[in-house]
Amino acid sequence: MGTAVRRTARTTPGGRRPPAVHTRHQGAPRRPLLPPWLLARLVPPAVAAGAAAVLVLWWQDTYAVTGADQWLTGAGRITGLLAGYTAPVLLLLMARIPALERDVGADRLARWHAVGGRYLVGLITVHVLTVIWGYALTAHRAVVGEGVQMVLHYPDMLKATAATLLILGTGAVSARAARRRLGYETWYYLHLATYLAVALGFAHQLTNGADLGRGVGRAAWYVLYLGTIALLGWYRLVVPFLRDRRHRLRVVEVRPEGPGVVSVHLTGERLAELRAEPGQFFRLQFLAPGLRWAANPYSLSAPPTDRFLRFTVKDLGGHSAALAGLRPGTRVRAEGPYGAFTSRRRTQRRVLLIAGGVGITPIRALFETLPTGSGDLTLLYRAREEDDLLFRRELEQIARARSARLHYLLGRRAETGDPLSAASLGRSVPQLARHDVYLCGPPAMTAATVRALRAAGVPARRIHHESFDL
Repeated sequence: MGTAVRRTARTTPGGRRPPAVHTRHQGAPRRPLLPPWLLARLVPPAVAAGAAAVLVLWWQDTYAVTGADQWLTGAGRITGLLAGYTAPVLLLLMARIPALERDVGADRLARWHAVGGRYLVGLITVHVLTVIWGYALTAHRAVVGEGVQMVLHYPDMLKATAATLLILGTGAVSARAARRRLGYETWYYLHLATYLAVALGFAHQLTNGADLGRGVGRAAWYVLYLGTIALLGWYRLVVPFLRDRRHRLRVVEVRPEGPGVVSVHLTGERLAELRAEPGQFFRLQFLAPGLRWAANPYSLSAPPTDRFLRFTVKDLGGHSAALAGLRPGTRVRAEGPYGAFTSRRRTQRRVLLIAGGVGITPIRALFETLPTGSGDLTLLYRAREEDDLLFRRELEQIARARSARLHYLLGRRAETGDPLSAASLGRSVPQLARHDVYLCGPPAMTAATVRALRAAGVPARRIHHESFDL
């Protein structure tokens, strides 16, 4: 196709609608304790304040540092304390705490977790090297010999060694180059090793950590670790179990939407109590052969109702491909709803939605529900060709009913140019800089479009997107 195709539709809704969009959800969204933007800004300073408090433990127990051996040992103590603090903090970011997941955003938490994981690997590496080197200088031994001595004869050092290897191994498979070669399920299972690593390392910190010998420091360490365990157990195990028992989700229909794409319709009991919002996602665990051991994130592709939830999935791996073969009646365990990609992020009267490929999934739900006036809502849907468009009939019905603008941007970039460049966006959307923008698509497209929007004058705080490609 030689040029990008733009089409606009306006009429009243009608025709076939899938079961999941028969009735709007009646549950009102929960009111956040703090404004979402404020909570997101408070978390990093709070984590930094905790790290500063950890350094005080070292400072108050250190009277002087003289000689290379003490400098190295001091560096080892500092990095060990910071690593011991960072590990449970990283687990807390992934503990599915509702306020963080809903108001900060799962993608931002995941990015913080990924960045913190790199720091953790670095801290542990420096800790191991400097402690062994410093002890070797003090004992006048070779570095290798001192390392063997410490591992074999210091209490809980075998556990610490196992924890170190698990952390470093997890860091290696989480690197971008390795992550791209692993399926989500494989990466997920390997990542669970961090829980075991943190547990193994805890005993070592209490036994060998001289800075944790005092009452306040030791008590704070117990509170941090036991509190993390309690929150993980509650939100990752107990809450999903209770919700599974109460809502009893099951598959009611699997409907093809396009090449390699299916919509999975779920039904259950008391779904209004979930208070799910358009734009959010669930982590779904299907109790079927080959699927029951992984919970993958899938976005709602239609507004949730009191009776149905709809998720649309593209074949991107073993788990997503297997969903096409699900049978009606299959039980489903669901964690969520999660995510801050909702109408609560909106600050402007005008809203622009941009979707690329299967990124239309949460955008389609927002397109139907975002409260806007006539002519204030625009959707740009990027796809290579018409056969790749999903929900075409639904989108056109919604556009007509809401007097919204719907543009299909079709064609390969090499042939048509970039329809999402700053100049193209400015031509397609008058007064672009006065819009809130919701964006979902492949990572490369998302990154390029964010740059284009910024170049077109849209402030960063008005560009809303979530990504899980870490």
